[in-house]
Amino acid sequence: MHALITGEKTSKQIEAMRTGGRIIAMIFDEIRQFVHADMTEKDIDRYVATRIMHYGATPTYKEPKVNFPGVICISTNDQVVHGVPTDYVLQRGDVVSFDMVITYDGMKTDSGFTLVVDDEPRGAVKHLINTTERALFAGIDAIKGPVMTGDISAAIEKILRAGKLGIVRELVGHGVGFDMHMPPDVPNYGQRGKGVLLQPGDTIAIEPITTLGSEKIYELDDGWTIATRDGSLSAYAEHTVLVTEYGAEILTIA
Repeated sequence: MHALITGEKTSKQIEAMRTGGRIIAMIFDEIRQFVHADMTEKDIDRYVATRIMHYGATPTYKEPKVNFPGVICISTNDQVVHGVPTDYVLQRGDVVSFDMVITYDGMKTDSGFTLVVDDEPRGAVKHLINTTERALFAGIDAIKGPVMTGDISAAIEKILRAGKLGIVRELVGHGVGFDMHMPPDVPNYGQRGKGVLLQPGDTIAIEPITTLGSEKIYELDDGWTIATRDGSLSAYAEHTVLVTEYGAEILTIA
């Protein structure tokens, strides 16, 4: 057996990641019920902070080595990822992506999703969100046991290319567990058989990041938020998964 890329973990540490993943999933379900028009991004951030504490976890983004100005990334409309919660008042129809890492019993789990405020996704926005989510699960389904990261990347890219979405190439999935971001990178494009070999026990975050236009991005003056250069809408979907002998276990589900 080769050494694990994301570090050898005890059964207790894996169980801590399962618990942390369930906590994220429960908080995300609560966010879906909580978020409405006329509230600010900071209102949501404050609410999420109380829910993380309620479940006995801690916000990884507030740890000194991260020092993010919030407990959750909130990226609205043309913002892609790492959105700093602001006083912006949400409007009906806004496309909002949420990304969060929490620490439970020393272990990190990472997940994210996109919703439309006070409305059902329609037209191009529905295509954007649904295709991004399908790409996430295609990447997960590519894990049949030990797997090359390129196999995951190729499965994601196939769905996104067929859907004619912009693939943000600078932002990729990654190892997760002992730290928020660990080797290896898991891009949303690539070739089967390439990359590094993941073994049972490795834990990674798979996260397709897409746009309705160009894949080109830039960083806002806050030093965190990344947005599309052409102003096109963006979507995001992410799960933390455990590679097993026969497939993948999604850890960030209730």
